[in-house]
Amino acid sequence: MAKEMDVTAKLAGGMRFDVETGSGATIRLDMARGEGGEGAGAQPMEMLLVGLAGCAGMSNLLILRNRKQDVRDYEIHIHGTRAGSHPQVFTEITVEHVITGKEIKPEVVERAILLTEQKFCGASVMLEKTARISHTYRIVAVE
Repeated sequence: MAKEMDVTAKLAGGMRFDVETGSGATIRLDMARGEGGEGAGAQPMEMLLVGLAGCAGMSNLLILRNRKQDVRDYEIHIHGTRAGSHPQVFTEITVEHVITGKEIKPEVVERAILLTEQKFCGASVMLEKTARISHTYRIVAVE
């Protein structure tokens, strides 16, 4: 069954747009200073990386919790490199997962990342059409 989503973007002045999502969140977008904007919001291409971070993080966390991993904290650091000419798509993306917890099993983390990357994270699957995405992880053990 198809899943539909809607967003509405309204000009808020200059190059800024306030975007309201169908789920009720409001996000301010703007262009960077020196590119015609004031830097008063996230840049649209940054939001693609935000989507990847959220999609991968939520998918991984769900898998890790289902596999009874005691995750206490989770950070995702993403770096994207864009092409030099228009449409300036992402060509390289690195994703670092920093998972803090008690007795986290590396093999479970590796499997979760693989499943997320290949099956459960639509943002990852779409971005892979133009970018080489590499994932790394680090486990921080706590008692």
